Amino acid sequence: MTSPHYQTAVFGVSGYAGAELARLLLHHPRLRGHAPLFFGRPEEDKGARVALTELHPQLADNNGAHNIAVEPFHWDTLGKKKIDVVFLATPHEQSRAWVPKLLEHGMRVIDLSGAWRLDEETNRAIYKLEDHDPAAAESIQQGAVYGLPELHREQITKARLVANPGCYATTVILALAPLMRENRIDLDRGIVCDSKSGVSGAGKSPTAKTHFMHAADNLSAYSVFNHRHTGEFLEQLGLKAQDIIFTPHLLPIPRGIFSTVYMNLKKHSTPEEIDACFRSFYADSPMVRWYGTRLPEVQFSVRTSYCDLGFALASDGKRLIVVSCLDNLLKGAASQAVQNMNLLFGWPEQEGLA
Repeated sequence: MTSPHYQTAVFGVSGYAGAELARLLLHHPRLRGHAPLFFGRPEEDKGARVALTELHPQLADNNGAHNIAVEPFHWDTLGKKKIDVVFLATPHEQSRAWVPKLLEHGMRVIDLSGAWRLDEETNRAIYKLEDHDPAAAESIQQGAVYGLPELHREQITKARLVANPGCYATTVILALAPLMRENRIDLDRGIVCDSKSGVSGAGKSPTAKTHFMHAADNLSAYSVFNHRHTGEFLEQLGLKAQDIIFTPHLLPIPRGIFSTVYMNLKKHSTPEEIDACFRSFYADSPMVRWYGTRLPEVQFSVRTSYCDLGFALASDGKRLIVVSCLDNLLKGAASQAVQNMNLLFGWPEQEGLA
């Protein structure tokens, strides 16, 4: 029996995450012979087709990738295509405006922006989003599923709109979720997340803070107490703002995230108990690698689709550090989106990734 043919489309393929998404989809075993439709970002649209390999020469191969074009976007053109899933690697404002129309066209959407990740308006306010029809947007928001498979696998399979998590948020949530489930953390003493990201996490458009002369040979903190990913782990972990301090930093490397999460436990624990807690929680999560008492490093996870986790427990059995690493363009963006697509289509979630 032949597998059904699914048509995918990518909007915003010109960015860093868009390029990784194109690479993964073009080589996905279930999509062979059915290349995605690629569209650039509206502000870059010159009304003409451009070769995908002109934007991303690294995608050239001997299987016809040089013949694939990035199409100019028009709603009329889109309506004529039978697209099953749309990936949005677009700015937050664009995703917020386009999702209602895409859903009206009967397409399922995986949005890599932050437009639909947050349920609480107070958390969402940081994006300064404006809805043409607030009531309709709120209805869509209520149906959006936060696309972290390790937490919401079952809901994702039925979703019409999947809100892909932020890269920092993925590292923090995966580091804390097993411990929160077992109510092990002493929240009265607070959690501290010290996170560092490569420069590509800021996107492709250069800024004064991300160009070479600023970022090279430097380490800087930014968005202290008001980073836009903070609301994600508050909502997903059931935390209050006073329970956690999150400080992101810019690392002088192209890609990768390194999060060190500090906490105190409610009661004395052994390394074996912490190990069992994480192994149990992630037993059916193929894209999480548990290192136990060996601490992960950026170089282990960069250019892979895994989130790597490891821990160190103090001799008093109550002070715990969890280290969480991933590639911000893959498990922090594109490969997590493909993992969500696999769940939508009923395929093994690691297919095309491991």
